[in-house]
Amino acid sequence: MPIIRVEMHPGRTQEQKRAFVREATKAAVETLVCPPESVEIILAEISKESWAKGGKFKSDV
Repeated sequence: MPIIRVEMHPGRTQEQKRAFVREATKAAVETLVCPPESVEIILAEISKESWAKGGKFKSDV
């Protein structure tokens, strides 16, 4: 059972997330040769106040 975890900033619409989940599942099924029911996708939205890069929070940039 493949588990795909995606971490991103909030802001995408539910329809954008639906489209991503649909296409990511399709890609996993085609490349990993597995049934769609076995593909799990976790979308974790992390605020810019909790995400840092290069020693600075994204919210400070």
